[in-house]
Amino acid sequence: MLKKIGAVNTIKIDKQNKLLGYNTDYIGFKQSLESNISNQKRALILGTGGASKAIVYALKTLNIKTLLVSRKNREECITYEDVSNQIIKDHTIIINCTPLGTYPNIEECPKIPYEYITERHLCYDLIYNPIKTKFLILSEKKGASIINGNEMLENQAMESWKIWNS
Repeated sequence: MLKKIGAVNTIKIDKQNKLLGYNTDYIGFKQSLESNISNQKRALILGTGGASKAIVYALKTLNIKTLLVSRKNREECITYEDVSNQIIKDHTIIINCTPLGTYPNIEECPKIPYEYITERHLCYDLIYNPIKTKFLILSEKKGASIINGNEMLENQAMESWKIWNS
């Protein structure tokens, strides 16, 4: 699984003093999302860092197709300027994997056309401080269901604890 994700966020030192890498973002996110999705089939992933790699992997295990959005023109991604009404309409899950909106910079948010978000959307922000980021506030105003990163963080902590104490 770790090689498929391509990112590590938890390290354990085994009995031979060897470092072992794990990714708890995947498990934390998947557990927090599973009970909140119904028949959504496509997700728009804002950001292309390490966290987004785990999110893409988790969504793949849930048979949800993903489209990545990056600040730069990259292979297998679109840019924020490319996010259109049709892309928002086609991707009923939108996940912020960027640090935009994290305390103390709470007035920042990804630059997407929020006017196209509807009550059909589930908008998820990996950020947990503040509880409601500007991304979530703007999405909620359009009728979307919203989730912040708090449950993901709690799930990650429990998984890390298991790893370190096994």
